Amino acid sequence: MLEIYNTLIGKKAPFEPIDPNNIRLYVCGMTVYDLCHLGHARVLVVFDVVNRYLRHVYGEDKVTYVRNITDIDDKIIQRANENKEPFDDLTNRFIDEMNQDADALSVRRPDQEPRATAYMQQIIDMVATLIEKGFAYPAANGDVYYSVSSFADYGALSKKQLEDLQAGARVEVNQVKRDPLDFVLWKSVKPDEPSWDSPWGKGRPGWHIECSAMSTHCLGNHFDIHGGGMDLQFPHHENEIAQSEAATGEKFVNVWMHNGFVRIDDEKMSKSLGNFFTVREILAQYKPEVVRYFVTGSHYRSPLNYSDKQLDMARSALDAFYTSLRDLEPEKNASETEYSTRFYAAMDDDFNTANALAVLSDLRHSINKAKGADDNTAANKLAGELVKLADLLGLLQASPEEWFSGDSDADDAVEIDAMVVARDAARDAKDWAEADRLRDELMAKGIILEDSAGKTRWRRE
Repeated sequence: MLEIYNTLIGKKAPFEPIDPNNIRLYVCGMTVYDLCHLGHARVLVVFDVVNRYLRHVYGEDKVTYVRNITDIDDKIIQRANENKEPFDDLTNRFIDEMNQDADALSVRRPDQEPRATAYMQQIIDMVATLIEKGFAYPAANGDVYYSVSSFADYGALSKKQLEDLQAGARVEVNQVKRDPLDFVLWKSVKPDEPSWDSPWGKGRPGWHIECSAMSTHCLGNHFDIHGGGMDLQFPHHENEIAQSEAATGEKFVNVWMHNGFVRIDDEKMSKSLGNFFTVREILAQYKPEVVRYFVTGSHYRSPLNYSDKQLDMARSALDAFYTSLRDLEPEKNASETEYSTRFYAAMDDDFNTANALAVLSDLRHSINKAKGADDNTAANKLAGELVKLADLLGLLQASPEEWFSGDSDADDAVEIDAMVVARDAARDAKDWAEADRLRDELMAKGIILEDSAGKTRWRRE
């Protein structure tokens, strides 16, 4: 049975869907004002795996996955003003860039991808409900604030005590809030900012209320799983709970999932430290599947330490998998063996992809043994099982030929094939000088030749 670590209760527990025929998953997505970075890639891949596995367990049509887009906030407005362009031109451009990165990483598109600006009426309605119920109040400056002290369970997710938060809160010089912990639901209009009409005057929503309005509109007041990065646990997700449950009077989410931070060479990833990498920069050096293998190689809740060494190890591991699959025809609908049982057990243990990959490695060794014994029937069955299981992690998506030929264009591949054939012909004619010349020329192009069983194969370095 699938068990998931639930941040709300601080431990793993069996996953019990509200409705097994309609599993509902919401994940906080990107704020679209710049290219996606490695932290975004981890969120995309982690919850893509969760989505894939839930569909495997419950059925492809039994899961609804919603990942929102924040397309209005302070950073977006600032960047658009710096660029002297409309904010929606900026966000539309970076939504396209985000989708390009996600597609490269084999991340499936969510069932719904709501944008905050398309849910302005739902946001305004929720703010009005919170005011009516006494959980929020309009301030003298035109903003609307949520009254944290009015929500008895505030801090349940992050395990923070209200009195501790109040003791450490900064008192503002221009005090417009009743309590320093109160947070903004609606911001009054300011010069050079986009705005929408509301009962409290022109303005725009605060960040936290956007997700509450979008998630409850798309999935209902009470749904199964809410996910996001660990940095969102407080205050964003804590505030979502307070807003949503106060507005609806219902429990908001059953299971809260948070993936761990990304570190670069054992240091926190930060622009100020100069160790900040975009997905696009990493994909210029490594194939997307290498990045995906690297992300799934660690448990989603653990820190993920990025380094060239880790990426190189991921690439070598994938090389080994694809080498094992060479010359085989993976059997479709191959029967499941004890490897499948072990793989599912790992995934049922809070989506432990690191252990699942270890099972796939053991399965690869069995394929190699079958190939070594010239038992292609057994090898093809095991290969079919390997490809099927790896697909749940979004891995082994290519053929061995595609993997080892790289991302070159067709003309380049044809030229390399011709040079390899010419080298083989030179070797057959015992023209060793010509064979060595061609080998050296191929090496200069970054092509590695592998001679075995009277056959020459090539792959990119």
